[in-house]
Amino acid sequence: MDKIAVLREKTLQAMKGGGDKRIEAQHKKGKLSARERLQLLLDEGSFEEIGMLVTHRCRDFGMENEVYPGDGVVTGYGTVNGRLIYVYSQDFTVFGGSLSETHAEKIVKIMDLAMQNGAPVIGLNDSGGARIQEGVVSLGGYADIFYRNVQASGVVPQISAILGPCAGGAVYSPAITDFILMAEHTSYMFVTGPNVVKTVTHETVTSEELGGAQTHASKSGVTHFACANEVEAINKIKQLLSYMPQNCEEDAPVYAYEAGDEKRPALDSIIPANPNQPYDIKDVIAELVDSDSFLEVHKDFAENIVVGFARLGGRSVGIVANQPAYLAGVLDINSSRKGARFTRFCDAFNIPLLVLVDVPGFLPGTDQEWHGIITNGAKLLYALSEATVPKVTVITRKAYGGAYDVMNSKHIGADLNFAWPTAEIAVMGAKGAAEIIFKKEISESADPEAKLKEKENEYLEKFANPYGAAARGYVDEVIMPADTRAKLIRGFKMLENKVAKMPKRKHGNIPL
Repeated sequence: MDKIAVLREKTLQAMKGGGDKRIEAQHKKGKLSARERLQLLLDEGSFEEIGMLVTHRCRDFGMENEVYPGDGVVTGYGTVNGRLIYVYSQDFTVFGGSLSETHAEKIVKIMDLAMQNGAPVIGLNDSGGARIQEGVVSLGGYADIFYRNVQASGVVPQISAILGPCAGGAVYSPAITDFILMAEHTSYMFVTGPNVVKTVTHETVTSEELGGAQTHASKSGVTHFACANEVEAINKIKQLLSYMPQNCEEDAPVYAYEAGDEKRPALDSIIPANPNQPYDIKDVIAELVDSDSFLEVHKDFAENIVVGFARLGGRSVGIVANQPAYLAGVLDINSSRKGARFTRFCDAFNIPLLVLVDVPGFLPGTDQEWHGIITNGAKLLYALSEATVPKVTVITRKAYGGAYDVMNSKHIGADLNFAWPTAEIAVMGAKGAAEIIFKKEISESADPEAKLKEKENEYLEKFANPYGAAARGYVDEVIMPADTRAKLIRGFKMLENKVAKMPKRKHGNIPL
């Protein structure tokens, strides 16, 4: 009993945090303690800790004299806005937050509980990696966590916040989860650190340059949100959770909404008269969705496609939209991956999809071809074809070539397909099409340039509109832009009980 009493006293002292020098050191680095993070995340008084008195089992290499209750991770459950979540928060002040056998067992325990009880798992990561003193036992602990991440994928939402170091094998657990958030200047992720990089490749690079929040938000796309600090990251987690169901068998929460005048006249003039002039698709999104409800995901990565959550009439939707203000909204490798990943999350958790289309095609060039635009473009095609949630498409302007098919066309399962009068649905742009179709006629003309313009206009008149597609049923209705919001609210309401029966199979084989 005496030993237990001592352990409890140590735990209570650690929970107070104020006089603990190790926690003061965290604060000097601009970081919060493990328990402070939990206080910010969870509803007041809701946290129930599991494994408070667990200690490490390794007694080698000087570990016999250093015993801390909890072994470097605080685990348990609580509520966020009244909804159950399971959470673990790594404590860098205990052995650098390094993962031991018992540390891993605690995380595995709450992941198992999350799957059994159908609630999200939130990981607050701040760890130096595997505990070297424990050898293969710590590596096995990581594998146990990875396995649970995979088993939980598509069953319950999984969110990872990187609030300190996350290196080596530790990076693969967040990578399997649904969303990653990083705090700027205090967190980093990489498989091999700057010292190893310098030894092997002779490159000199800092931790921030190699794996900081901005690097992964804009260059690699590893993180979905780069947050100014830990408080912003934790608030973003709460916001994210508000759009999601608890598990794959439930629907996302519905928020109170009073219907009013749903017309949005600003949309009638949002498309420029010049078809080659850009506009910002986010301005369109802002007019379509409930006020201030759009939460963009992967904002700084592959900016030629915009993805994120919003609400329409109080109900969660996922948005995938071409961005004509960046690279003319063309699809490339990164935008295809970004769109596919987000689509699959929404489909896994019963979140309807709204696809906004203004796409001139796929990005040409040797770089794209040699790096696999074919298989990467196919990922987006596969994801939207596979999705069984309600899917509604709005073609605002260009829908050219194979990109028309890929962007949730009727042919790959869109439930409703609307087009604005400005929509252009064709194999390619008018100029390129005229040059191919009327090549001989143009070359033999007395004035080839005038003849090209004539044939270009002829092609435009025939195909640069949505009416041919509507006549064949590929477009359900050509609508005025101002009416789009009302049409979407009614359409998604009509589709809310959609049931799709898929062929019996183990799983498909997405072109990874």
